[in-house]
Amino acid sequence: MNQPDRRPRVLTFLCLVVLAVPRLLAADEAADRLNKRLDTDIQRFTAEIDANPQDVDNYSRRGDACFFRGKFAEAVADYEQMVKLKPELENSHWRKGIAYFYAGRYKDAAHQFEIYHSFDNVDRENGIWRYLSQRKAFGRDKAREGLLKYEKDDREPFPDVYRLFSGELTGDEVLKRVNAAQISPQEKTQRLFYAELYVGLNDFVDGRLDSAEQHLEQAVKNTWGANAGGGPGYMWHVGRVHYAQLLAAKTKPANK
Repeated sequence: MNQPDRRPRVLTFLCLVVLAVPRLLAADEAADRLNKRLDTDIQRFTAEIDANPQDVDNYSRRGDACFFRGKFAEAVADYEQMVKLKPELENSHWRKGIAYFYAGRYKDAAHQFEIYHSFDNVDRENGIWRYLSQRKAFGRDKAREGLLKYEKDDREPFPDVYRLFSGELTGDEVLKRVNAAQISPQEKTQRLFYAELYVGLNDFVDGRLDSAEQHLEQAVKNTWGANAGGGPGYMWHVGRVHYAQLLAAKTKPANK
């Protein structure tokens, strides 16, 4: 999901937002600024769609903005409309799979990542999302049985994350292996972003919410992720939105 010709179109507003948001994004003031900016962009893209309803790019932009705003059903609708207008996007549209996941449509998400595998059978990050979707839809045993097969190694830490899913490594071991790697500080920061993100998501699907919150917080604070564009920037927003959801669930009053 990181090849230049396979990334979603980078939103101009996304780059501006990420650079403007401080590391302490969880602060109410910073979150409010971001949400207001996203709301403004959703309105703008809606107006552009109303003026030209056949423009696929505006559905893409609005779908991204809706997802970043936590409006998952609306993001799904825009991504699906993209495919209706341009059917050749179907197999490669991994953002639609992630939107399905957060909309609670886990079987649809698993299917989307399965067909993406026919488009790119090297990108193990796609297999990670297929596992997470199947884990929610069918349970851990079936998800492990359904892990997509890869003949070639992908970039780190994705092979280690796969070993986490298969039970060969723990989340702590994945992170220790990143920290112990003899790589540049920049590369280590990049790997730690993905490791914290996917260790956190694995904890989430396994029901370890406190641990998931801690790892996702680290992913959101990661300086490389916060300033990345394209696919990595989208994944940073995934971590941010999910982390915000976990915090909101902790502060929500219990039903009497």
